[in-house]
Amino acid sequence: MKGSNLGEFQEVVLLSILILDDEAYGLKIQQELSSRLKRTLSRGALHTALTRLEEKGFITSHTGGATAERGGRRKRYYTLTNAGKEALKQARELRDEMWSLIPKLSLS
Repeated sequence: MKGSNLGEFQEVVLLSILILDDEAYGLKIQQELSSRLKRTLSRGALHTALTRLEEKGFITSHTGGATAERGGRRKRYYTLTNAGKEALKQARELRDEMWSLIPKLSLS
């Protein structure tokens, strides 16, 4: 497994995969992220993140069956590994802890 640090974009990619569940493939993930982040997301940026997450051992992928609507091409589906779920939990715990330490007047 490569480095275990989880960047902000990688975190939202993992969350999108969890949200999409059995429908977590490239285009759907891209649409989910673009909708949530309210910005255009390039396919290249997403695939770079997916590759790095797979190298880190946070996700696995498999190809589905060929479909006529895609001209016989197959979709690559993504799922989180236990390490990916743990990385998300740790990221959330760190953020929650840090948010709880901010004096209430600081955000007014």
